[in-house]
Amino acid sequence: MSYIPRLKSEYKERVIKALSEEFGYKNVMQVPKLEKIVVSRGVGAAVSDKKLIDHAVDELTNITGQKAVATISKKDVATFKLRKGMPIGAKVTLRGERMYEFLDRLITSALPRVRDFQGIRATGFDGRGNYNLGVTEQIIFPEINIDKINRINGMDITFVTSADTDKEAKSLLTQLGLPFKKN
Repeated sequence: MSYIPRLKSEYKERVIKALSEEFGYKNVMQVPKLEKIVVSRGVGAAVSDKKLIDHAVDELTNITGQKAVATISKKDVATFKLRKGMPIGAKVTLRGERMYEFLDRLITSALPRVRDFQGIRATGFDGRGNYNLGVTEQIIFPEINIDKINRINGMDITFVTSADTDKEAKSLLTQLGLPFKKN
């Protein structure tokens, strides 16, 4: 038997049933699911130092377990000394089993390491069922060796779901284990 991530099997066994009861879905295919997780980081100082992009790509690769890619600028911005086509950030898109593995590590080991953690804010929804989470320090992930980083940077984590409304998406992410703050 092949390996199935813990959260994927939990979604199939428990979450589908719970969401069907809560929202009255008639068919299993109506139940919203997590489609992808995008982890991205902007590196504004990369305009003057090209090695920062390589560090960002390496860190995102270590954190997610999948090769990250450098993102390039789309237009010229003279005030930032930015030219079109310059590398300015890094991102990685996770789908399938790697997505569930990353989500499991985020919930069980990374978020509890945040200082004075009370839960994540429920205001990061975009109106279409997607959720954005900002992380201020990359050192909350156990894969990062604190002695080998050159500067502390944050990153954005975007959860893309197939839900139509924010309420459905929040319920899905809560069932999967994301610790939202109580109002």
